Amino acid sequence: MSGAPPTYAIRSRPNGRLTARIARSMLAGDGLEAFWSWYTERAARSAHRVTRIPLEELTGWSTDPETGDIGHDSGKFFSVTGIDVHIPGAPVPRWSQPIIVQPEVGILGILVKEFDGVLHCLMQAKFEPGNANGLQLSPTVQATKSNFSRVHRGKAVPYLEFFRDSARHGVLADVLQSEQGAWFYQKRNRNMIVEVDGDVPVGENFIWLTFGQLHRLLGVENLVNMDTRTVLSCLPFTSQDSHPLIVVPQDDFHQALVRSCSAVEGSLHSMPEILSWITGIRAQSEVVTRVTPLARVPRWHREGGAIAHEDGLFFRVIGVDVAGGSREVASWSQPMIEPSGNGIVAFVARRIDGVLHVLVHARVEPGYVNVMELAPTVQCTPGNLGALPPEARPRYLDVVLNAPAELVRYSVALSEEGGRFYNAVNTYAVVEADVDVEDGADYRWMTLHQLAELLKHSNYLNVQARSLVACLHSLSS
Repeated sequence: MSGAPPTYAIRSRPNGRLTARIARSMLAGDGLEAFWSWYTERAARSAHRVTRIPLEELTGWSTDPETGDIGHDSGKFFSVTGIDVHIPGAPVPRWSQPIIVQPEVGILGILVKEFDGVLHCLMQAKFEPGNANGLQLSPTVQATKSNFSRVHRGKAVPYLEFFRDSARHGVLADVLQSEQGAWFYQKRNRNMIVEVDGDVPVGENFIWLTFGQLHRLLGVENLVNMDTRTVLSCLPFTSQDSHPLIVVPQDDFHQALVRSCSAVEGSLHSMPEILSWITGIRAQSEVVTRVTPLARVPRWHREGGAIAHEDGLFFRVIGVDVAGGSREVASWSQPMIEPSGNGIVAFVARRIDGVLHVLVHARVEPGYVNVMELAPTVQCTPGNLGALPPEARPRYLDVVLNAPAELVRYSVALSEEGGRFYNAVNTYAVVEADVDVEDGADYRWMTLHQLAELLKHSNYLNVQARSLVACLHSLSS
Protein backbone atom coordinates (compact mmCIF):
# COMPACT_ATOMS: atom_id res chain seq x y z
CA MET A 1 0.00 0.00 0.00
CA SER A 2 1.15 3.54 -0.63
CA GLY A 3 0.68 6.86 1.09
CA ALA A 4 0.45 7.94 4.73
CA PRO A 5 -2.54 6.86 6.84
CA PRO A 6 -5.34 9.43 6.68
CA THR A 7 -6.50 11.44 9.66
CA TYR A 8 -10.20 11.60 10.43
CA ALA A 9 -12.88 13.82 11.83
CA ILE A 10 -16.13 12.19 12.96
CA ARG A 11 -19.66 13.45 12.95
CA SER A 12 -22.77 11.40 13.53
CA ARG A 13 -26.21 11.43 12.02
CA PRO A 14 -29.34 10.35 13.88
CA ASN A 15 -30.99 6.93 13.56
CA GLY A 16 -27.81 5.24 12.42
CA ARG A 17 -27.07 3.21 15.53
CA LEU A 18 -25.89 -0.04 13.91
CA THR A 19 -23.86 1.70 11.23
CA ALA A 20 -22.43 4.05 13.87
CA ARG A 21 -21.39 1.06 16.00
CA ILE A 22 -19.71 -0.54 12.99
CA ALA A 23 -17.88 2.69 12.14
CA ARG A 24 -16.76 3.07 15.78
CA SER A 25 -15.29 -0.42 15.65
CA MET A 26 -13.63 0.36 12.32
CA LEU A 27 -11.81 3.28 13.94
CA ALA A 28 -10.54 1.06 16.78
CA GLY A 29 -7.56 -0.36 14.93
CA ASP A 30 -4.75 -0.04 17.47
CA GLY A 31 -3.54 -2.49 20.08
CA LEU A 32 -2.34 -5.24 17.75
CA GLU A 33 0.67 -6.10 19.93
CA ALA A 34 -1.47 -8.56 21.92
CA PHE A 35 -2.76 -10.10 18.70
CA TRP A 36 0.73 -10.68 17.31
CA SER A 37 1.87 -12.24 20.58
CA TRP A 38 -1.16 -14.57 20.52
CA TYR A 39 -0.77 -15.39 16.81
CA THR A 40 2.95 -16.11 17.13
CA GLU A 41 2.26 -18.48 20.00
CA ARG A 42 -0.54 -20.23 18.09
CA ALA A 43 1.66 -20.59 15.01
CA ALA A 44 4.48 -22.09 17.10
CA ARG A 45 2.10 -24.62 18.66
CA SER A 46 0.36 -25.45 15.38
CA ALA A 47 2.22 -28.56 14.33
CA HIS A 48 0.81 -29.64 11.00
CA ARG A 49 2.26 -31.63 8.17
CA VAL A 50 1.04 -31.59 4.55
CA THR A 51 2.55 -34.16 2.19
CA ARG A 52 1.76 -34.43 -1.50
CA ILE A 53 0.77 -37.97 -2.43
CA PRO A 54 -0.53 -39.64 -5.61
CA LEU A 55 -4.29 -39.52 -6.06
CA GLU A 56 -4.26 -43.32 -6.01
CA GLU A 57 -3.01 -43.30 -2.40
CA LEU A 58 -5.75 -41.13 -0.91
CA THR A 59 -7.28 -42.75 2.17
CA GLY A 60 -11.08 -42.77 2.20
CA TRP A 61 -11.33 -41.64 -1.43
CA SER A 62 -11.98 -43.74 -4.52
CA THR A 63 -11.80 -43.33 -8.28
CA ASP A 64 -14.80 -44.67 -10.16
CA PRO A 65 -13.41 -47.22 -12.64
CA GLU A 66 -15.86 -46.20 -15.38
CA THR A 67 -16.08 -42.43 -15.08
CA GLY A 68 -12.73 -41.60 -13.48
CA ASP A 69 -14.55 -39.30 -11.02
CA ILE A 70 -13.00 -38.98 -7.55
CA GLY A 71 -15.31 -39.17 -4.54
CA HIS A 72 -15.26 -39.75 -0.81
CA ASP A 73 -16.24 -43.22 0.34
CA SER A 74 -19.01 -41.72 2.53
CA GLY A 75 -20.63 -40.04 -0.47
CA LYS A 76 -20.27 -36.72 1.40
CA PHE A 77 -17.79 -33.83 1.40
CA PHE A 78 -17.12 -33.24 -2.33
CA SER A 79 -16.19 -34.96 -5.58
CA VAL A 80 -14.03 -34.14 -8.59
CA THR A 81 -15.67 -34.62 -11.98
CA GLY A 82 -15.47 -33.02 -15.42
CA ILE A 83 -17.47 -30.37 -17.28
CA ASP A 84 -17.79 -29.41 -20.92
CA VAL A 85 -18.46 -25.69 -21.44
CA HIS A 86 -19.85 -23.92 -24.50
CA ILE A 87 -20.16 -20.10 -24.53
CA PRO A 88 -20.91 -18.96 -28.10
CA GLY A 89 -19.15 -15.73 -29.04
CA ALA A 90 -16.68 -15.82 -26.14
CA PRO A 91 -12.92 -15.46 -26.80
CA VAL A 92 -12.65 -19.14 -25.89
CA PRO A 93 -16.04 -20.50 -26.99
CA ARG A 94 -15.55 -24.11 -25.88
CA TRP A 95 -13.40 -26.04 -23.43
CA SER A 96 -13.45 -28.93 -20.95
CA GLN A 97 -11.91 -29.20 -17.49
CA PRO A 98 -12.03 -30.95 -14.11
CA ILE A 99 -14.16 -29.22 -11.46
CA ILE A 100 -15.11 -29.68 -7.80
CA VAL A 101 -18.73 -30.56 -7.06
CA GLN A 102 -19.80 -29.78 -3.49
CA PRO A 103 -23.58 -29.44 -3.44
CA GLU A 104 -23.97 -28.99 0.32
CA VAL A 105 -24.14 -25.45 1.74
CA GLY A 106 -21.56 -24.66 4.42
CA ILE A 107 -21.55 -21.95 7.08
CA LEU A 108 -19.09 -19.07 7.19
CA GLY A 109 -19.99 -17.13 10.31
CA ILE A 110 -18.46 -14.36 12.41
CA LEU A 111 -19.71 -13.90 15.97
CA VAL A 112 -19.66 -10.27 17.19
CA LYS A 113 -20.03 -8.86 20.70
CA GLU A 114 -19.75 -5.38 22.16
CA PHE A 115 -17.00 -4.65 24.71
CA ASP A 116 -16.89 -1.19 26.30
CA GLY A 117 -19.14 0.14 23.55
CA VAL A 118 -17.04 -1.26 20.68
CA LEU A 119 -18.01 -4.22 18.49
CA HIS A 120 -15.49 -7.07 18.37
CA CYS A 121 -15.35 -10.15 16.13
CA LEU A 122 -14.47 -13.60 17.43
CA MET A 123 -11.79 -14.78 15.00
CA GLN A 124 -10.11 -18.16 14.70
CA ALA A 125 -6.50 -19.07 13.91
CA LYS A 126 -7.25 -21.95 11.56
CA PHE A 127 -4.96 -24.28 9.69
CA GLU A 128 -5.94 -25.39 6.19
CA PRO A 129 -3.75 -27.71 4.10
CA GLY A 130 -3.70 -25.35 1.13
CA ASN A 131 -2.88 -22.14 3.05
CA ALA A 132 0.26 -20.44 1.79
CA ASN A 133 1.52 -20.01 5.35
CA GLY A 134 -0.41 -22.67 7.27
CA LEU A 135 -2.26 -20.64 9.91
CA GLN A 136 -4.64 -17.86 8.86
CA LEU A 137 -7.40 -15.79 10.45
CA SER A 138 -10.72 -17.44 9.69
CA PRO A 139 -14.31 -16.74 10.73
CA THR A 140 -15.63 -18.03 14.05
CA VAL A 141 -17.21 -20.90 12.14
CA GLN A 142 -15.93 -22.14 8.80
CA ALA A 143 -17.45 -25.54 8.12
CA THR A 144 -19.10 -27.61 5.43
CA LYS A 145 -22.31 -29.48 6.20
CA SER A 146 -20.31 -32.71 6.25
CA ASN A 147 -18.03 -31.17 8.87
CA PHE A 148 -20.71 -29.88 11.20
CA SER A 149 -22.75 -33.06 10.70
CA ARG A 150 -19.59 -34.88 11.86
CA VAL A 151 -19.39 -37.30 8.96
CA HIS A 152 -15.67 -37.51 9.77
CA ARG A 153 -16.55 -38.66 13.35
CA GLY A 154 -14.30 -35.96 14.71
CA LYS A 155 -14.79 -33.22 17.28
CA ALA A 156 -17.79 -30.89 17.15
CA VAL A 157 -17.37 -27.47 15.48
CA PRO A 158 -17.06 -24.81 18.23
CA TYR A 159 -19.69 -22.02 18.35
CA LEU A 160 -21.80 -23.67 15.66
CA GLU A 161 -24.95 -23.38 17.78
CA PHE A 162 -24.93 -19.56 17.50
CA PHE A 163 -25.36 -19.83 13.73
CA ARG A 164 -27.65 -22.84 13.50
CA ASP A 165 -30.02 -21.22 16.02
CA SER A 166 -29.42 -17.63 14.97
CA ALA A 167 -32.99 -16.49 15.71
CA ARG A 168 -32.09 -16.31 19.40
CA HIS A 169 -29.45 -13.68 18.66
CA GLY A 170 -29.03 -10.53 16.57
CA VAL A 171 -28.48 -11.36 12.89
CA LEU A 172 -26.51 -8.59 11.19
CA ALA A 173 -26.00 -10.44 7.89
CA ASP A 174 -27.18 -13.76 6.47
CA VAL A 175 -26.88 -14.39 2.74
CA LEU A 176 -25.93 -17.24 0.41
CA GLN A 177 -22.87 -16.38 -1.67
CA SER A 178 -20.97 -18.20 -4.40
CA GLU A 179 -17.39 -19.40 -4.47
CA GLN A 180 -14.93 -19.65 -7.38
CA GLY A 181 -17.00 -20.27 -10.50
CA ALA A 182 -13.99 -21.59 -12.42
CA TRP A 183 -13.14 -24.34 -9.92
CA PHE A 184 -16.45 -25.07 -8.13
CA TYR A 185 -19.67 -26.19 -9.80
CA GLN A 186 -22.55 -24.14 -8.32
CA LYS A 187 -20.94 -23.98 -4.86
CA ARG A 188 -22.49 -21.65 -2.27
CA ASN A 189 -21.94 -20.90 1.41
CA ARG A 190 -24.08 -19.16 3.99
CA ASN A 191 -22.27 -15.94 4.98
CA MET A 192 -23.39 -14.85 8.45
CA ILE A 193 -22.64 -12.20 11.07
CA VAL A 194 -24.42 -12.81 14.39
CA GLU A 195 -24.29 -10.56 17.46
CA VAL A 196 -24.53 -11.92 21.02
CA ASP A 197 -24.68 -10.12 24.33
CA GLY A 198 -24.12 -12.94 26.83
CA ASP A 199 -20.93 -14.58 28.00
CA VAL A 200 -18.99 -16.39 25.28
CA PRO A 201 -16.13 -18.67 26.35
CA VAL A 202 -13.03 -18.04 24.23
CA GLY A 203 -11.21 -21.13 23.01
CA GLU A 204 -7.42 -21.23 22.78
CA ASN A 205 -7.45 -20.75 18.98
CA PHE A 206 -9.85 -17.80 19.12
CA ILE A 207 -9.46 -14.08 19.78
CA TRP A 208 -11.67 -10.97 19.83
CA LEU A 209 -10.68 -8.29 17.31
CA THR A 210 -12.34 -5.04 16.26
CA PHE A 211 -13.28 -4.34 12.65
CA GLY A 212 -10.49 -1.76 12.60
CA GLN A 213 -7.92 -4.32 13.72
CA LEU A 214 -9.11 -6.76 11.05
CA HIS A 215 -8.81 -3.99 8.49
CA ARG A 216 -5.21 -3.35 9.55
CA LEU A 217 -4.47 -7.07 9.23
CA LEU A 218 -5.85 -7.07 5.69
CA GLY A 219 -2.64 -5.26 4.83
CA VAL A 220 -0.57 -8.32 5.81
CA GLU A 221 0.17 -10.94 3.17
CA ASN A 222 -1.65 -14.28 3.46
CA LEU A 223 -3.07 -13.63 6.92
CA VAL A 224 -6.82 -12.90 6.65
CA ASN A 225 -8.30 -15.86 4.80
CA MET A 226 -10.79 -15.80 1.93
CA ASP A 227 -13.73 -16.87 4.06
CA THR A 228 -13.19 -14.00 6.50
CA ARG A 229 -12.96 -11.55 3.61
CA THR A 230 -16.23 -12.66 2.02
CA VAL A 231 -18.11 -12.45 5.34
CA LEU A 232 -16.67 -9.00 6.09
CA SER A 233 -17.85 -7.78 2.68
CA CYS A 234 -21.45 -8.56 3.70
CA LEU A 235 -21.24 -6.26 6.71
CA PRO A 236 -24.19 -3.79 6.62
CA PHE A 237 -22.33 -0.49 6.37
CA THR A 238 -25.52 1.27 5.28
CA SER A 239 -29.23 0.55 5.36
CA GLN A 240 -32.34 2.02 3.82
CA ASP A 241 -33.76 2.88 7.22
CA SER A 242 -30.80 4.65 8.78
CA HIS A 243 -28.27 7.36 8.11
CA PRO A 244 -24.72 6.20 8.71
CA LEU A 245 -22.18 7.70 10.98
CA ILE A 246 -19.95 9.57 8.60
CA VAL A 247 -16.19 9.30 8.96
CA VAL A 248 -14.68 12.25 7.12
CA PRO A 249 -10.99 11.83 6.28
CA GLN A 250 -8.81 14.82 5.67
CA ASP A 251 -7.42 13.76 2.27
CA ASP A 252 -9.08 13.72 -1.14
CA PHE A 253 -8.84 10.01 -1.98
CA HIS A 254 -10.15 8.81 1.36
CA GLN A 255 -12.90 11.42 1.33
CA ALA A 256 -13.97 10.12 -2.10
CA LEU A 257 -13.82 6.56 -0.70
CA VAL A 258 -16.03 7.36 2.28
CA ARG A 259 -18.49 9.24 0.06
CA SER A 260 -18.59 6.13 -2.15
CA CYS A 261 -19.52 4.02 0.88
CA SER A 262 -22.24 6.31 2.14
CA ALA A 263 -23.58 8.28 -0.81
CA VAL A 264 -27.03 7.37 -2.06
CA GLU A 265 -26.61 10.06 -4.68
CA GLY A 266 -23.53 10.80 -6.74
CA SER A 267 -23.28 7.48 -8.60
CA LEU A 268 -22.76 7.47 -12.34
CA HIS A 269 -25.52 4.90 -12.89
CA SER A 270 -28.69 4.47 -10.85
CA MET A 271 -29.47 1.13 -9.18
CA PRO A 272 -32.40 0.45 -11.57
CA GLU A 273 -29.98 0.99 -14.47
CA ILE A 274 -27.40 -1.36 -12.92
CA LEU A 275 -30.00 -4.06 -12.23
CA SER A 276 -31.37 -3.78 -15.76
CA TRP A 277 -27.83 -4.11 -17.16
CA ILE A 278 -27.20 -7.26 -15.06
CA THR A 279 -30.54 -8.79 -16.00
CA GLY A 280 -29.97 -8.05 -19.67
CA ILE A 281 -26.57 -9.76 -19.71
CA ARG A 282 -27.92 -12.80 -17.87
CA ALA A 283 -30.87 -13.06 -20.23
CA GLN A 284 -28.71 -12.76 -23.33
CA SER A 285 -25.76 -14.93 -22.26
CA GLU A 286 -25.86 -18.42 -23.65
CA VAL A 287 -23.84 -20.75 -21.43
CA VAL A 288 -24.12 -24.51 -21.81
CA THR A 289 -22.33 -26.42 -19.05
CA ARG A 290 -22.56 -30.18 -19.13
CA VAL A 291 -21.18 -32.44 -16.41
CA THR A 292 -19.08 -35.13 -18.02
CA PRO A 293 -17.00 -38.06 -16.70
CA LEU A 294 -13.56 -36.96 -15.59
CA ALA A 295 -11.90 -39.75 -17.58
CA ARG A 296 -13.40 -38.34 -20.81
CA VAL A 297 -12.28 -34.72 -20.43
CA PRO A 298 -10.12 -34.00 -23.49
CA ARG A 299 -6.59 -32.60 -23.10
CA TRP A 300 -6.50 -33.45 -19.38
CA HIS A 301 -4.55 -36.55 -18.38
CA ARG A 302 -4.01 -38.51 -15.19
CA GLU A 303 -0.30 -39.25 -14.95
CA GLY A 304 2.18 -39.45 -12.09
CA GLY A 305 -0.55 -39.47 -9.47
CA ALA A 306 -2.12 -36.15 -10.57
CA ILE A 307 -4.45 -34.77 -13.25
CA ALA A 308 -3.00 -32.02 -15.43
CA HIS A 309 -3.62 -30.19 -18.71
CA GLU A 310 -1.40 -31.34 -21.54
CA ASP A 311 0.13 -27.84 -21.81
CA GLY A 312 1.05 -27.84 -18.11
CA LEU A 313 -1.08 -24.70 -17.56
CA PHE A 314 -4.21 -23.63 -15.66
CA PHE A 315 -4.20 -26.03 -12.67
CA ARG A 316 -3.59 -29.58 -11.50
CA VAL A 317 -5.67 -31.93 -9.37
CA ILE A 318 -3.31 -33.34 -6.74
CA GLY A 319 -3.55 -35.43 -3.59
CA VAL A 320 -2.36 -34.45 -0.10
CA ASP A 321 -1.99 -36.27 3.19
CA VAL A 322 -2.53 -34.07 6.26
CA ALA A 323 -1.64 -34.52 9.93
CA GLY A 324 -2.25 -31.98 12.68
CA GLY A 325 -3.89 -31.61 16.06
CA SER A 326 -5.92 -28.37 15.87
CA ARG A 327 -8.68 -29.57 13.54
CA GLU A 328 -11.81 -31.64 14.19
CA VAL A 329 -9.86 -34.72 13.06
CA ALA A 330 -6.14 -35.35 13.61
CA SER A 331 -5.32 -36.63 10.12
CA TRP A 332 -6.89 -37.10 6.72
CA SER A 333 -6.16 -37.10 3.00
CA GLN A 334 -7.95 -35.40 0.12
CA PRO A 335 -7.71 -34.18 -3.49
CA MET A 336 -6.99 -30.47 -4.06
CA ILE A 337 -6.70 -28.03 -6.96
CA GLU A 338 -3.24 -26.51 -7.40
CA PRO A 339 -3.14 -23.47 -9.73
CA SER A 340 -0.29 -23.14 -12.20
CA GLY A 341 0.82 -19.75 -10.85
CA ASN A 342 -0.15 -16.69 -8.86
CA GLY A 343 -2.91 -14.46 -10.19
CA ILE A 344 -3.92 -10.82 -10.10
CA VAL A 345 -7.30 -9.53 -8.96
CA ALA A 346 -7.81 -5.77 -9.24
CA PHE A 347 -10.33 -2.99 -9.24
CA VAL A 348 -9.60 0.02 -11.41
CA ALA A 349 -10.98 2.99 -9.46
CA ARG A 350 -11.86 6.51 -10.54
CA ARG A 351 -13.18 9.60 -8.78
CA ILE A 352 -16.32 10.87 -10.50
CA ASP A 353 -17.64 14.18 -9.11
CA GLY A 354 -15.78 13.54 -5.86
CA VAL A 355 -17.18 10.02 -5.35
CA LEU A 356 -14.95 6.98 -5.79
CA HIS A 357 -16.25 4.46 -8.33
CA VAL A 358 -14.82 1.05 -9.15
CA LEU A 359 -15.02 -0.63 -12.55
CA VAL A 360 -16.86 -3.96 -12.28
CA HIS A 361 -16.84 -6.63 -14.96
CA ALA A 362 -19.88 -8.76 -15.84
CA ARG A 363 -18.06 -12.10 -15.86
CA VAL A 364 -19.47 -15.40 -17.08
CA GLU A 365 -18.02 -18.54 -15.47
CA PRO A 366 -19.20 -22.15 -15.87
CA GLY A 367 -19.74 -22.82 -12.17
CA TYR A 368 -22.07 -19.90 -11.38
CA VAL A 369 -25.63 -20.69 -10.37
CA ASN A 370 -26.96 -17.69 -12.31
CA VAL A 371 -24.71 -17.50 -15.42
CA MET A 372 -22.94 -14.24 -14.56
CA GLU A 373 -21.68 -12.39 -11.50
CA LEU A 374 -19.97 -9.05 -11.08
CA ALA A 375 -16.21 -9.48 -10.90
CA PRO A 376 -13.24 -7.15 -10.41
CA THR A 377 -11.97 -5.17 -13.40
CA VAL A 378 -9.14 -7.67 -13.83
CA GLN A 379 -9.15 -11.29 -12.68
CA CYS A 380 -6.61 -13.61 -14.27
CA THR A 381 -3.45 -15.67 -13.96
CA PRO A 382 -1.02 -13.90 -16.31
CA GLY A 383 1.05 -17.05 -16.84
CA ASN A 384 -1.89 -18.74 -18.56
CA LEU A 385 -2.57 -16.00 -21.10
CA GLY A 386 0.02 -17.18 -23.62
CA ALA A 387 -2.06 -20.29 -24.31
CA LEU A 388 -5.20 -18.24 -25.01
CA PRO A 389 -6.17 -16.12 -28.04
CA PRO A 390 -5.18 -12.43 -27.81
CA GLU A 391 -8.80 -11.34 -27.36
CA ALA A 392 -8.94 -13.33 -24.09
CA ARG A 393 -6.40 -10.98 -22.50
CA PRO A 394 -8.24 -8.89 -19.85
CA ARG A 395 -9.02 -5.47 -21.30
CA TYR A 396 -7.54 -3.41 -18.46
CA LEU A 397 -4.69 -5.72 -17.38
CA ASP A 398 -1.98 -3.37 -18.67
CA VAL A 399 -3.60 -0.45 -16.86
CA VAL A 400 -3.19 -2.37 -13.61
CA LEU A 401 0.29 -3.73 -14.32
CA ASN A 402 1.65 -0.32 -15.40
CA ALA A 403 -0.04 1.82 -12.73
CA PRO A 404 2.26 4.45 -11.13
CA ALA A 405 3.13 3.55 -7.53
CA GLU A 406 1.38 6.64 -6.17
CA LEU A 407 -1.93 5.49 -7.72
CA VAL A 408 -1.76 1.96 -6.29
CA ARG A 409 -4.04 2.32 -3.29
CA TYR A 410 -3.89 -1.31 -2.19
CA SER A 411 -1.71 -4.26 -3.23
CA VAL A 412 -1.42 -7.35 -1.03
CA ALA A 413 -0.93 -11.06 -1.80
CA LEU A 414 -3.84 -13.02 -0.29
CA SER A 415 -4.63 -16.74 -0.23
CA GLU A 416 -7.74 -18.30 -1.66
CA GLU A 417 -9.74 -21.02 0.12
CA GLY A 418 -7.15 -23.35 1.67
CA GLY A 419 -9.48 -26.28 2.22
CA ARG A 420 -9.80 -27.06 -1.49
CA PHE A 421 -7.02 -25.09 -3.22
CA TYR A 422 -3.31 -25.72 -2.68
CA ASN A 423 -1.14 -22.57 -2.47
CA ALA A 424 -3.63 -20.51 -4.47
CA VAL A 425 -2.48 -16.90 -4.05
CA ASN A 426 -3.61 -13.75 -5.85
CA THR A 427 -2.32 -10.21 -5.59
CA TYR A 428 -5.37 -8.13 -4.69
CA ALA A 429 -5.02 -4.55 -5.89
CA VAL A 430 -6.88 -1.26 -6.19
CA VAL A 431 -5.43 1.27 -8.64
CA GLU A 432 -6.70 4.66 -9.66
CA ALA A 433 -6.85 5.29 -13.40
CA ASP A 434 -8.85 7.58 -15.65
CA VAL A 435 -10.06 5.03 -18.21
CA ASP A 436 -13.01 5.25 -20.55
CA VAL A 437 -15.64 2.52 -20.81
CA GLU A 438 -17.26 1.79 -24.14
CA ASP A 439 -21.04 2.08 -24.38
CA GLY A 440 -22.68 -1.31 -24.20
CA ALA A 441 -19.55 -2.99 -22.84
CA ASP A 442 -19.64 -5.58 -20.07
CA TYR A 443 -18.11 -3.09 -17.60
CA ARG A 444 -19.78 -0.49 -15.39
CA TRP A 445 -18.63 2.11 -12.86
CA MET A 446 -20.25 1.51 -9.45
CA THR A 447 -19.92 3.01 -5.96
CA LEU A 448 -19.25 0.96 -2.86
CA HIS A 449 -22.70 1.88 -1.60
CA GLN A 450 -24.21 0.21 -4.67
CA LEU A 451 -22.05 -2.88 -4.19
CA ALA A 452 -23.16 -3.03 -0.55
CA GLU A 453 -26.79 -2.98 -1.67
CA LEU A 454 -26.16 -5.91 -4.03
CA LEU A 455 -24.32 -7.82 -1.27
CA LYS A 456 -27.58 -8.02 0.67
CA HIS A 457 -28.63 -10.56 -1.98
CA SER A 458 -27.18 -13.77 -3.41
CA ASN A 459 -25.20 -14.26 -6.62
CA TYR A 460 -24.44 -10.67 -7.59
CA LEU A 461 -20.75 -10.27 -6.65
CA ASN A 462 -18.26 -13.08 -7.11
CA VAL A 463 -15.92 -14.10 -4.31
CA GLN A 464 -12.97 -12.16 -5.73
CA ALA A 465 -15.01 -8.95 -5.91
CA ARG A 466 -16.25 -9.53 -2.36
CA SER A 467 -12.64 -9.86 -1.15
CA LEU A 468 -11.77 -6.57 -2.82
CA VAL A 469 -14.79 -4.86 -1.25
CA ALA A 470 -13.46 -5.89 2.17
CA CYS A 471 -10.00 -4.61 1.19
CA LEU A 472 -11.44 -1.28 0.04
CA HIS A 473 -13.34 -0.84 3.31
CA SER A 474 -10.05 -1.46 5.13
CA LEU A 475 -8.62 1.67 3.52
CA SER A 476 -11.18 3.82 5.35
CA SER A 477 -10.10 2.58 8.81
